[in-house]
Formats: sequence, structure tokens, C-alpha cells
Amino acid sequence: MISTRGRYALRVMIDIATNQGDGHVPMKDVAERQGLSLKYLEQILPPLTRRGLLIGIQGKGGGYRLTRDPKDYRIGEVLRLTEKDLEPVGCLKEGAPVCERRNICKTVDFWQGLNTVVNDYLDNHTLQDLM
Repeated sequence: MISTRGRYALRVMIDIATNQGDGHVPMKDVAERQGLSLKYLEQILPPLTRRGLLIGIQGKGGGYRLTRDPKDYRIGEVLRLTEKDLEPVGCLKEGAPVCERRNICKTVDFWQGLNTVVNDYLDNHTLQDLM
């Protein structure tokens, strides 16, 4: 399940892409347009800026803007930064201990297939698609 953090991150990215023009988009404006808490958005932005998806400028005329064209952002990329994980079961999470039942598990292939389908879907859609 995608958390509010992931859903809001996508909404913020779409809003910025739609409204940035040649300048930076103030987060207070995004919060107002999206009906979201500015305080909560301030918690979502750091991973997006640290990883270079957004660039922010402080002060008068400041705000955020995308670092690439909307067509160059994969939805999976945004969600992987904001969600702890996207795997359907714990044993598929990166760094998870190897399950002692893996060799006899009747469901592991099913879960791996679902994981592949979800990630392929997310990676085959861009920010531009959602705009």
C-alpha cells in the first residue's frame, strides 16, 4: 500500500511541474492548491531534493522546481524515495534476511511476479503521464 507520503510526493511533483514556468514554485502555494499541510510537505521534500529530483531556493522569489523534464521522471523513482519499500512481502525487501523456507516456499514465485508487475507498471509511467 502506498502511504500518504508517497501520494503527496506525486501530487507535489505534478503541481510543481504544472506551475513552475520559468521560476520556482513556493511550497505554501503548492500546499494551498493541493489542500495539504505545509508542515507535512516540508517533511516530504528533503529526500526529493537530496536525490536531485527537485532544487530549492530559500528567500524571496524562492521555492522549488524540477531538475528535469516531467517526461524524465519515472513514478517508481519518486515512490521508492518516499516509501520505505514497495515489495508485497517482507522476504523480497532489499537486505532482508534469507528466508529459511525459500527453497520450499510455494508462494515466493507468485510474490516475485507481483513485485515485478508493480515495479514495471510504476517505471513505465512518468510524471508527464500524470499531468
